[in-house]
Amino acid sequence: MNLIVKVQARASFSLNGRTRRPPLDRFNALISFLYAMLMNDCRSACEAAGLDAQLGFLHAVRPGRAALALDLQEEFRSVLADRLALTLINRGQITAGDFDEREGGAVMLNDKGRRTVVTAWQERKQEEITHPLTDGKVPIGLLPFVQARFIARTIRGEMDGYLPYLAK
Repeated sequence: MNLIVKVQARASFSLNGRTRRPPLDRFNALISFLYAMLMNDCRSACEAAGLDAQLGFLHAVRPGRAALALDLQEEFRSVLADRLALTLINRGQITAGDFDEREGGAVMLNDKGRRTVVTAWQERKQEEITHPLTDGKVPIGLLPFVQARFIARTIRGEMDGYLPYLAK
């Protein structure tokens, strides 16, 4: 891909602030979709660790809102979702043609775009990293589960304090 085409492709993903419900541009639509997938993983991780995903520390408790899952998600937004969004754009794996504009200005991923993102998400989750606390290799997709178990152990008094995941 030559430089002019890359610049034009990136211009399709300009960001003029965060918009959601509905997202009003392609980048916001992309990260909203990635955040939704990350949120599902974090909710599952909380429940698997025996935690009530509705009761959090950072996010307000509201009916139907998984506050603890949102708290856990904060550790992984930039590392998993934001980084993957930028990678997909920079590599040209996702383009303006992967989005549809709806009435009222909402922008949503179309079927082809969703397939591309879900495939990239699943591939990314298979990559291994060395967890800074355990010093062992962990698939990226299991990071929310590891951290949820650390939260549970902290609540039960088995750990002195909770250490959030920090990417190096």
